[in-house]
Amino acid sequence: MAEYDSEVINVARDYYNSSDADNFYFHVWGGEDLHLGIYLSPQDTIRIASRRTVARMAAKLDGLGEGTSIIDLGGGYGGSMRYVVKTYGPHAVNLNLSEAENQRGRKMNAEQGLADRLEMLDGAFENVPRDDVSFDFAWSEDAILHSPDRERVLREVHRVLKPGGQFIFTDPMQTDDVPQGVLEPVYKRINLASLASPDYYRQTAQKVGFEVSSYEDLHIHLPRHYQAVLDELTRRDEEISKIVSREYIENMKTGLRHWIDGGNNGYLTWGMFHLVKR
Repeated sequence: MAEYDSEVINVARDYYNSSDADNFYFHVWGGEDLHLGIYLSPQDTIRIASRRTVARMAAKLDGLGEGTSIIDLGGGYGGSMRYVVKTYGPHAVNLNLSEAENQRGRKMNAEQGLADRLEMLDGAFENVPRDDVSFDFAWSEDAILHSPDRERVLREVHRVLKPGGQFIFTDPMQTDDVPQGVLEPVYKRINLASLASPDYYRQTAQKVGFEVSSYEDLHIHLPRHYQAVLDELTRRDEEISKIVSREYIENMKTGLRHWIDGGNNGYLTWGMFHLVKR
């Protein structure tokens, strides 16, 4: 198992490698897609809403198709890239910190006939193990928030993209004008001192050499998604408690409520950035 040059990165890797986290995210959050969803009706499930996010992101990438290459940074079990490969046909790499999640991903790739078109790569996005100008596209969903050095992540994405390459990503963020102290329970939950904000990403993206092609504000979906996860966990509590510890379940319920409250109070936001490498 790899050791990284940051305690925060190692803590995140150990967390997502734990059986509690692996079973929770695989069985409750959806397995294929470990990110926030776009909800268009009260009947939307986590899986439907999450897959809608993937489809919207992919549609923004001009030229995505056979003969192109794409890397997903922090891509969990690889569900987003399986959709992209099946729908558009590029060669894909799913870079992810958790060896446990990557093992599940490799199994699903093999079961779906994608083992030769989607590589599950162990690693951290602060130091992408690929050469300069290797990819036409880069992708990330709700993962960069976990980095202790988000500028370094954007610089790494810029490095591995070809000139004119496109980067599409979503991330839960704090609002640009969030009052000091109100998000401490959220920060504590993710073992970090802060979240990025939309302005931070705009300014940092331009600083490292990207043009901000577009930003889509999706804040209304953040509390809705965390509420959907909380409802699913509560509904299946007895079943999930057979594979996930009681302590983890109760801590997760508390953490989800913090995210819901932060979103409903206007302190947290969520959005989709489309960047182009200058």
